Amino acid sequence: MQVPSTSMHGEIVIRRAVARDVKRLTRLVRGSRAYEGQYAAMVAGYRVGPDYVEAHRVFVAVDADDGAGRVLGFYSLVLVPPELDLLFVADGMQGRGIGRLLVEHMKSEARAAGLDRVRVVSHPPAEGFYRSVGALPTGTVSANPPAVAWDRPELEFLIQ
Repeated sequence: MQVPSTSMHGEIVIRRAVARDVKRLTRLVRGSRAYEGQYAAMVAGYRVGPDYVEAHRVFVAVDADDGAGRVLGFYSLVLVPPELDLLFVADGMQGRGIGRLLVEHMKSEARAAGLDRVRVVSHPPAEGFYRSVGALPTGTVSANPPAVAWDRPELEFLIQ
């Protein structure tokens, strides 16, 4: 399913991720400036694999005007238990509405799957973004060293 949307830089299409996307998605995660410094260890060895894309609802936002199909961002919705597992927007594309577009798409997918809420365990610097797109705080997930050495905000989207 492709969902076109107009942005200030042309048309953005959200489509289901496929196996050929996994290297680009992995690079997007590992290269994210949001995970520099103290957060770098969390994504250093992270890999989005074809098995992950097959098992979950992973969608990518691409620039329809770019012949190479450049990935601008992506998200992953896990159905059981309902969770927004990943949401990344390319560093140079942040602040242009792509994250908001991905969240709206995720809510639509969750609704179609019959979900009434979707949990998010947020990267601490991203909490403000999630709140701005309607996620409600529900608590804190404690650190789990060595992989995650800091507490993280827990939020949820109510799907209506």
